[in-house]
Amino acid sequence: MSLDGLGSVAVLALETLRDVLPIAVMLAVFQLLVLRKRPPNPRRLLVGFAYVLAGLTLFVVGLEKALFPIGRTMAEQLTAPSFLIGRNATAGETIPWWEYYWVYAFAGAVGFATTIAEPALIAVSLEAEKASGGTVRSWPLRVAVAVGVAASVALGAFRIVTGTPLEVYMIVGYLVVVAMTLFARKTIVPLAYDSGGVTTSTVTVPLVTALGLGLASTVPGRSPLVDGFGLIALASLFPMITVMGYAQLSDLRERRNQHSRPRSTARQTP
Repeated sequence: MSLDGLGSVAVLALETLRDVLPIAVMLAVFQLLVLRKRPPNPRRLLVGFAYVLAGLTLFVVGLEKALFPIGRTMAEQLTAPSFLIGRNATAGETIPWWEYYWVYAFAGAVGFATTIAEPALIAVSLEAEKASGGTVRSWPLRVAVAVGVAASVALGAFRIVTGTPLEVYMIVGYLVVVAMTLFARKTIVPLAYDSGGVTTSTVTVPLVTALGLGLASTVPGRSPLVDGFGLIALASLFPMITVMGYAQLSDLRERRNQHSRPRSTARQTP
Protein backbone atom coordinates (compact mmCIF):
# COMPACT_ATOMS: atom_id res chain seq x y z
CA MET A 1 0.00 0.00 0.00
CA SER A 2 1.30 3.48 -0.88
CA LEU A 3 1.91 6.28 1.58
CA ASP A 4 -1.23 8.04 0.36
CA GLY A 5 -3.22 4.87 1.00
CA LEU A 6 -1.80 4.52 4.50
CA GLY A 7 -2.54 8.17 5.15
CA SER A 8 -6.17 7.76 4.12
CA VAL A 9 -6.51 4.68 6.35
CA ALA A 10 -5.05 6.66 9.25
CA VAL A 11 -7.54 9.48 8.66
CA LEU A 12 -10.41 6.98 8.58
CA ALA A 13 -9.13 5.42 11.81
CA LEU A 14 -9.20 8.81 13.54
CA GLU A 15 -12.70 9.49 12.23
CA THR A 16 -13.85 6.07 13.42
CA LEU A 17 -12.30 6.73 16.84
CA ARG A 18 -14.19 10.02 16.98
CA ASP A 19 -17.45 8.21 16.20
CA VAL A 20 -16.92 5.33 18.64
CA LEU A 21 -15.47 7.37 21.52
CA PRO A 22 -18.84 8.73 22.76
CA ILE A 23 -20.10 5.16 23.16
CA ALA A 24 -17.02 4.23 25.19
CA VAL A 25 -17.36 7.35 27.34
CA MET A 26 -21.04 6.66 28.01
CA LEU A 27 -20.31 3.07 29.07
CA ALA A 28 -17.45 4.22 31.32
CA VAL A 29 -19.62 6.88 32.98
CA PHE A 30 -22.37 4.40 33.80
CA GLN A 31 -19.89 1.77 34.97
CA LEU A 32 -17.85 4.06 37.23
CA LEU A 33 -20.31 6.73 38.37
CA VAL A 34 -23.66 4.92 38.40
CA LEU A 35 -22.76 1.31 39.14
CA ARG A 36 -19.55 2.37 40.96
CA LYS A 37 -17.78 -0.84 40.14
CA ARG A 38 -14.56 -1.42 38.31
CA PRO A 39 -15.20 -3.34 35.07
CA PRO A 40 -13.80 -6.88 35.07
CA ASN A 41 -10.74 -7.53 32.89
CA PRO A 42 -10.04 -3.89 31.86
CA ARG A 43 -7.06 -4.96 29.75
CA ARG A 44 -9.28 -7.33 27.76
CA LEU A 45 -11.81 -4.54 27.27
CA LEU A 46 -9.14 -2.23 25.88
CA VAL A 47 -7.93 -4.92 23.50
CA GLY A 48 -11.51 -5.55 22.38
CA PHE A 49 -12.03 -1.82 21.83
CA ALA A 50 -8.90 -1.75 19.66
CA TYR A 51 -10.26 -4.69 17.64
CA VAL A 52 -13.56 -2.88 17.14
CA LEU A 53 -11.76 0.26 16.01
CA ALA A 54 -9.58 -1.67 13.56
CA GLY A 55 -12.50 -3.69 12.22
CA LEU A 56 -14.71 -0.66 11.64
CA THR A 57 -11.86 1.19 9.94
CA LEU A 58 -11.11 -1.69 7.58
CA PHE A 59 -14.83 -2.11 6.90
CA VAL A 60 -15.16 1.54 5.82
CA VAL A 61 -12.04 1.19 3.66
CA GLY A 62 -13.55 -1.89 2.03
CA LEU A 63 -16.75 0.01 1.30
CA GLU A 64 -14.95 2.88 -0.38
CA LYS A 65 -12.38 0.80 -2.25
CA ALA A 66 -14.43 -2.23 -3.31
CA LEU A 67 -18.16 -2.47 -2.61
CA PHE A 68 -19.33 0.93 -3.84
CA PRO A 69 -17.16 0.83 -7.00
CA ILE A 70 -18.39 -2.70 -7.76
CA GLY A 71 -22.01 -1.60 -7.41
CA ARG A 72 -21.49 1.39 -9.71
CA THR A 73 -19.53 -0.64 -12.28
CA MET A 74 -22.10 -3.45 -12.43
CA ALA A 75 -24.93 -0.94 -12.77
CA GLU A 76 -23.14 0.85 -15.61
CA GLN A 77 -22.51 -2.39 -17.46
CA LEU A 78 -26.03 -3.77 -16.98
CA THR A 79 -27.72 -0.54 -18.08
CA ALA A 80 -25.51 0.14 -21.09
CA PRO A 81 -27.65 0.30 -24.28
CA SER A 82 -25.18 -1.97 -26.07
CA PHE A 83 -25.94 -4.66 -23.47
CA LEU A 84 -29.69 -4.06 -23.20
CA ILE A 85 -30.65 -3.78 -26.87
CA GLY A 86 -27.43 -4.89 -28.59
CA ARG A 87 -26.59 -1.46 -30.02
CA ASN A 88 -26.09 2.15 -29.01
CA ALA A 89 -29.30 4.08 -28.45
CA THR A 90 -30.06 6.93 -30.82
CA ALA A 91 -30.62 10.47 -29.57
CA GLY A 92 -33.91 10.73 -27.67
CA GLU A 93 -34.55 6.98 -27.79
CA THR A 94 -36.13 5.55 -24.65
CA ILE A 95 -35.33 1.97 -23.72
CA PRO A 96 -38.49 0.21 -22.44
CA TRP A 97 -38.52 -1.06 -18.89
CA TRP A 98 -38.82 -4.75 -19.87
CA GLU A 99 -35.39 -4.63 -21.53
CA TYR A 100 -33.84 -4.23 -18.08
CA TYR A 101 -34.67 -7.80 -17.01
CA TRP A 102 -31.02 -8.61 -16.25
CA VAL A 103 -30.96 -5.62 -13.92
CA TYR A 104 -33.95 -6.99 -12.01
CA ALA A 105 -32.38 -10.46 -11.86
CA PHE A 106 -29.07 -9.06 -10.62
CA ALA A 107 -30.82 -6.90 -8.01
CA GLY A 108 -32.77 -9.91 -6.71
CA ALA A 109 -29.62 -12.05 -6.58
CA VAL A 110 -27.75 -9.35 -4.66
CA GLY A 111 -30.60 -9.01 -2.17
CA PHE A 112 -30.83 -12.77 -1.59
CA ALA A 113 -27.08 -13.40 -1.30
CA THR A 114 -26.35 -10.49 1.03
CA THR A 115 -29.25 -11.36 3.32
CA ILE A 116 -28.27 -15.01 3.63
CA ALA A 117 -24.79 -13.86 4.70
CA GLU A 118 -26.10 -11.17 7.07
CA PRO A 119 -24.62 -11.77 10.56
CA ALA A 120 -27.51 -9.99 12.30
CA LEU A 121 -30.06 -12.26 10.63
CA ILE A 122 -28.05 -15.36 11.53
CA ALA A 123 -27.99 -14.28 15.18
CA VAL A 124 -31.72 -13.52 15.27
CA SER A 125 -32.67 -16.78 13.55
CA LEU A 126 -30.56 -18.88 15.93
CA GLU A 127 -32.06 -17.15 18.96
CA ALA A 128 -35.55 -17.60 17.53
CA GLU A 129 -34.94 -21.33 17.11
CA LYS A 130 -33.76 -21.61 20.72
CA ALA A 131 -36.62 -19.55 22.13
CA SER A 132 -39.27 -21.47 20.20
CA GLY A 133 -37.87 -24.88 21.10
CA GLY A 134 -37.31 -25.74 17.45
CA THR A 135 -40.77 -24.68 16.25
CA VAL A 136 -39.18 -21.86 14.26
CA ARG A 137 -36.15 -23.23 12.44
CA SER A 138 -33.18 -21.05 11.65
CA TRP A 139 -32.56 -21.93 8.00
CA PRO A 140 -36.17 -21.61 6.71
CA LEU A 141 -36.46 -18.29 8.52
CA ARG A 142 -33.30 -17.00 6.86
CA VAL A 143 -34.51 -18.17 3.45
CA ALA A 144 -37.89 -16.49 3.96
CA VAL A 145 -36.23 -13.19 4.87
CA ALA A 146 -33.79 -13.50 1.96
CA VAL A 147 -36.63 -14.11 -0.49
CA GLY A 148 -38.36 -11.00 0.81
CA VAL A 149 -35.24 -8.88 0.41
CA ALA A 150 -34.62 -10.28 -3.07
CA ALA A 151 -38.15 -9.38 -4.14
CA SER A 152 -37.90 -5.92 -2.60
CA VAL A 153 -34.55 -5.06 -4.19
CA ALA A 154 -35.73 -6.30 -7.58
CA LEU A 155 -38.90 -4.22 -7.20
CA GLY A 156 -36.78 -1.25 -6.13
CA ALA A 157 -34.69 -1.61 -9.28
CA PHE A 158 -37.92 -1.64 -11.29
CA ARG A 159 -38.98 1.54 -9.48
CA ILE A 160 -35.72 3.26 -10.41
CA VAL A 161 -35.95 2.19 -14.04
CA THR A 162 -39.59 3.28 -14.41
CA GLY A 163 -39.30 6.38 -12.21
CA THR A 164 -42.45 5.57 -10.23
CA PRO A 165 -42.75 7.21 -6.78
CA LEU A 166 -41.49 5.31 -3.75
CA GLU A 167 -44.44 6.24 -1.53
CA VAL A 168 -46.83 4.17 -3.65
CA TYR A 169 -44.84 0.99 -2.98
CA MET A 170 -44.46 1.79 0.72
CA ILE A 171 -48.17 2.54 1.29
CA VAL A 172 -49.35 -0.58 -0.52
CA GLY A 173 -46.69 -2.71 1.19
CA TYR A 174 -47.59 -1.57 4.69
CA LEU A 175 -51.29 -2.08 3.99
CA VAL A 176 -50.41 -5.69 3.13
CA VAL A 177 -48.35 -5.96 6.33
CA VAL A 178 -51.24 -4.68 8.45
CA ALA A 179 -53.68 -7.09 6.79
CA MET A 180 -51.35 -10.05 7.29
CA THR A 181 -50.72 -9.06 10.90
CA LEU A 182 -54.42 -9.42 11.67
CA PHE A 183 -54.45 -13.06 10.50
CA ALA A 184 -50.91 -14.23 11.34
CA ARG A 185 -49.94 -16.16 14.43
CA LYS A 186 -49.32 -13.75 17.29
CA THR A 187 -46.08 -15.52 18.15
CA ILE A 188 -44.65 -14.89 14.67
CA VAL A 189 -45.58 -11.21 14.29
CA PRO A 190 -42.81 -9.73 16.50
CA LEU A 191 -40.25 -12.03 14.87
CA ALA A 192 -41.43 -10.96 11.42
CA TYR A 193 -41.06 -7.30 12.35
CA ASP A 194 -37.57 -7.88 13.75
CA SER A 195 -36.63 -9.82 10.62
CA GLY A 196 -37.33 -6.70 8.60
CA GLY A 197 -35.08 -4.66 10.85
CA VAL A 198 -32.06 -6.96 10.80
CA THR A 199 -31.78 -6.60 7.02
CA THR A 200 -30.51 -3.04 7.49
CA SER A 201 -27.13 -4.20 8.75
CA THR A 202 -23.49 -4.44 7.78
CA VAL A 203 -23.60 -6.62 4.66
CA THR A 204 -26.90 -5.73 3.02
CA VAL A 205 -26.88 -1.94 3.33
CA PRO A 206 -23.57 -1.15 1.53
CA LEU A 207 -24.21 -3.38 -1.49
CA VAL A 208 -27.87 -2.45 -1.91
CA THR A 209 -27.10 1.25 -1.50
CA ALA A 210 -24.30 1.03 -4.05
CA LEU A 211 -26.63 -0.73 -6.48
CA GLY A 212 -29.35 1.90 -6.07
CA LEU A 213 -26.97 4.82 -6.51
CA GLY A 214 -25.33 3.14 -9.48
CA LEU A 215 -28.67 2.54 -11.21
CA ALA A 216 -29.91 6.06 -10.56
CA SER A 217 -26.65 7.43 -11.97
CA THR A 218 -26.78 5.40 -15.18
CA VAL A 219 -30.49 5.20 -16.05
CA PRO A 220 -31.35 8.29 -18.15
CA GLY A 221 -33.53 10.86 -16.39
CA ARG A 222 -32.94 9.58 -12.85
CA SER A 223 -31.49 11.50 -9.93
CA PRO A 224 -29.16 9.69 -7.49
CA LEU A 225 -30.53 11.75 -4.61
CA VAL A 226 -34.23 11.28 -5.43
CA ASP A 227 -34.23 7.83 -7.03
CA GLY A 228 -31.01 6.23 -5.72
CA PHE A 229 -32.19 5.82 -2.16
CA GLY A 230 -35.23 3.92 -0.91
CA LEU A 231 -34.07 0.37 -1.60
CA ILE A 232 -33.26 -0.15 2.08
CA ALA A 233 -36.80 0.91 3.05
CA LEU A 234 -38.24 -1.69 0.69
CA ALA A 235 -35.72 -4.26 1.92
CA SER A 236 -37.04 -3.78 5.46
CA LEU A 237 -40.67 -4.00 4.38
CA PHE A 238 -40.90 -7.17 2.32
CA PRO A 239 -39.28 -9.60 4.82
CA MET A 240 -42.18 -8.93 7.20
CA ILE A 241 -44.55 -10.10 4.46
CA THR A 242 -42.56 -13.20 3.55
CA VAL A 243 -41.97 -14.31 7.15
CA MET A 244 -45.65 -14.00 8.06
CA GLY A 245 -46.56 -15.68 4.77
CA TYR A 246 -44.16 -18.52 5.52
CA ALA A 247 -45.71 -18.95 8.98
CA GLN A 248 -49.23 -18.99 7.56
CA LEU A 249 -48.28 -21.57 4.94
CA SER A 250 -46.67 -23.71 7.66
CA ASP A 251 -49.83 -23.50 9.77
CA LEU A 252 -51.97 -24.43 6.77
CA ARG A 253 -49.78 -27.45 6.00
CA GLU A 254 -49.87 -28.55 9.64
CA ARG A 255 -53.67 -28.32 9.72
CA ARG A 256 -53.90 -30.39 6.55
CA ASN A 257 -51.64 -33.04 8.06
CA GLN A 258 -53.75 -33.16 11.21
CA HIS A 259 -56.94 -33.63 9.17
CA SER A 260 -55.39 -36.37 7.06
CA ARG A 261 -54.05 -38.44 9.97
CA PRO A 262 -57.42 -39.63 11.40
CA ARG A 263 -58.62 -40.64 7.96
CA SER A 264 -55.52 -42.73 7.30
CA THR A 265 -55.73 -44.46 10.68
CA ALA A 266 -59.42 -45.14 10.19
CA ARG A 267 -58.76 -46.89 6.92
CA GLN A 268 -56.12 -49.13 8.51
CA THR A 269 -58.42 -50.36 11.32
CA PRO A 270 -60.55 -53.43 10.37
